[in-house]
Amino acid sequence: MDCIKVWPQYLIPQHSLSKLMYWLTRIQFKPWKNQLIKQVVNHYNVELNQAERECAEEYVSFNDFFTRHLKQSARTWNLNESSILSPVDGAISQIGKLDANDIIQAKGKTYTLDTLLANDTDSIAKLSNGYFTTLYLSPRDYHRIHMPVRGKLIKSIYVPGDLFAVNNATVRNVDNLFARNERFISIFETDLGLMAQIMVGAIFVGSMETVWLGQITPPYTRQLIIKEYKDKPVILEQGQEFGHFNMGSTVILMFEKDKLNWLDKFKAGDAIEVGQELGKVNS
Repeated sequence: MDCIKVWPQYLIPQHSLSKLMYWLTRIQFKPWKNQLIKQVVNHYNVELNQAERECAEEYVSFNDFFTRHLKQSARTWNLNESSILSPVDGAISQIGKLDANDIIQAKGKTYTLDTLLANDTDSIAKLSNGYFTTLYLSPRDYHRIHMPVRGKLIKSIYVPGDLFAVNNATVRNVDNLFARNERFISIFETDLGLMAQIMVGAIFVGSMETVWLGQITPPYTRQLIIKEYKDKPVILEQGQEFGHFNMGSTVILMFEKDKLNWLDKFKAGDAIEVGQELGKVNS
């Protein structure tokens, strides 16, 4: 059944459909956007009472609703230097350690750090044998991404690629999924050494933004784009907003080896909230 669900994704025009979705979700015609928001709220049981704006009518478009801000009281932030916080609301797809450069994608399926980081040799050398977690954002989740620790941005890498879905069926069946999909890699210097926070695109999710660059895609490009920030440092505090998806997808978070331990209570499939403690810094 998984194969039946997945194989059409190889045939459809992934980027063209994502461009269409980008346009549809920005329509401001009130009957359209109000009905669409209400359908999603009801179908996915979205807790709109946690948002700063609780009524569908208050949003100018569906994307405005999808990228909504939460009330300050909606989440508990455990801000401190000894904790690694979840950068998103979502579900833990995988969490653990790298086996050298191998990363778990699903049970019995791995991909490599080299391909995920587009062969960025400096980052690969430091993150090998390190810690990772893959966090999936569903349509019901809050779609803004925050900083798990304080960090100084040193490099960003935009990697063009496919836009396969990132649901469970696709993760189980498409080899090297996260390394073949479009993604935006941000490399930070932190008190824990190097940290990578990676936004992975997906079908209908081909639009990503960060607080320092604004909208990254669309437009789409076939070129690898590397930016370094030596002369114009970007420093983000723990808990500060990092960026957001226009529609939902996946965030991969990575740290150097021996720097932390994930909390034992977490396993694949567990729900997680932004600001919740995911791990502890090694003393």
